[in-house]
Amino acid sequence: MPYYVRPMRKEDVTQVTEIDREAFPNQWPPPNYHHELRNRLAHYIVACDEEKTVDTPEVQAPSNEDLTGLASRLRRLFSRNRLSSNELPPPDRHYIIGFAGFWVMADEAHITSIAAWEAYRRQGIGETLLISLINLALELNARLITLEVRSSNTAAQSLYAKYGFTQVGTRRGYYTDRGYHIDNREDAVLMSTQDITSAAFQAQLEQLKQVHSRKWGTAFFQTAL
Repeated sequence: MPYYVRPMRKEDVTQVTEIDREAFPNQWPPPNYHHELRNRLAHYIVACDEEKTVDTPEVQAPSNEDLTGLASRLRRLFSRNRLSSNELPPPDRHYIIGFAGFWVMADEAHITSIAAWEAYRRQGIGETLLISLINLALELNARLITLEVRSSNTAAQSLYAKYGFTQVGTRRGYYTDRGYHIDNREDAVLMSTQDITSAAFQAQLEQLKQVHSRKWGTAFFQTAL
């Protein structure tokens, strides 16, 4: 299935929120992605199915001025060999299959979410989004990437470990009840990379990117650094 990664835009919020609710049903209150897009610390990306569109956009497509900043950086960072130019399809028609984001504070990027529709899982999309976040963190001059993951989510922990994340702590009872949404007070595993600008990390990342591209044949990555 051909897909590509681009910056999240305001017309994506409805689709992203639906994916979020499926992936994180116990999270309460749900994230306000309109607010997140106005947050200078937050950076979000989406993965779009090239062969599927939506019928009704949430809002009008952004003007050319909206395509500056993060958008221009990501258009340099992530490219698809199937696209004949740097221009992406009309943004109000994209069918979003997954999204991811982080907050950047000083030299640390803290991943807040990586999620895909259940029907699109186990197709390498989560790994594509993780690689894309690492590339973007490098572009934004971060040196470390951190995250929390449920202690029971061993599949996600294995993926993160593959990309150089190690366990650096535990947050006891992190997933607690919020409002009428019942959670199980599960622990969160705190994971962090080493210096992502190091030669060793960069070499390992490049190898993993090549393996991923050969396996799935869907996403390609290009850094502006």
